[in-house]
Amino acid sequence: MSDFDHGRYTVAAGATGIIRACLNASVKYAKTRNTFGKAMAEHQLIQEKIAKMSQDYEIARLLYMQVGWLKNEGRRPTRETSFAKKFATEASFSAANEAIQIHGAYGYSDEYDVERYLPNSKGALIYECRSEIQTLIQAGYALGERVDKSLRCEKPAYDEAFWHG
Repeated sequence: MSDFDHGRYTVAAGATGIIRACLNASVKYAKTRNTFGKAMAEHQLIQEKIAKMSQDYEIARLLYMQVGWLKNEGRRPTRETSFAKKFATEASFSAANEAIQIHGAYGYSDEYDVERYLPNSKGALIYECRSEIQTLIQAGYALGERVDKSLRCEKPAYDEAFWHG
């Protein structure tokens, strides 16, 4: 289970990076592309899409950082890793889809990086167990039916003095 925790943690962090990339590309494009006599960034629908990406990025970042903190404390983060993986991967797929929408036909062109974000985000949804499995894990914790057992090899808490002398 510890290996799943680590894998889900890294997938969540990578998916969070995809959200950030979609956000950055969409903001840049929306500020430079004009439609109907003004920058796309001035249109409320575009602002809504960008605001959602920004919100999802911050939530996903906080979730995977919480897992990192728990790992550094030597605590088992199975529940939190499931939250981070499910949220970040679903949000990255949504962000990639919205980035393509913002870019229009250019979203499918290799002239813009957003073209590769959708397939990358879809892969992240599948790696280290699909969202449906994460839902079952989370339900088990919420219903009190899932309790973490000690790992066979407990990891010690992060010791900053050891690493930085």
